[in-house]
Amino acid sequence: MINVEIFGSKPVYGFEIKGHSGYGEEGSDIVCSAVSSATYMIANTITDIVCVKPEVLICEDGFLKLKLDESSARKCSDILDGFVLHIKALSKDYKKYMKVTISEV
Repeated sequence: MINVEIFGSKPVYGFEIKGHSGYGEEGSDIVCSAVSSATYMIANTITDIVCVKPEVLICEDGFLKLKLDESSARKCSDILDGFVLHIKALSKDYKKYMKVTISEV
């Protein structure tokens, strides 16, 4: 199962994603692909387009954590809010394969 933890809500300070969905075999797992694609797009947009340096950015197999300071979180709030909407929609479609939690910072 993919576990997604969102840090904060107004603003969102970042997220941590870990695990594998188990929906399909490696290389053809559409749930992992969708989550990975969305996650990398958000991380790359924040770091390379908006040019914000996260307090924490860790990327390993089956794990990605991105956390921003308050000023950066406010600067990236629209991007992160869109990410949360997308991840929540995916989790509704694939309840057995991913779980989203929101923890207040």
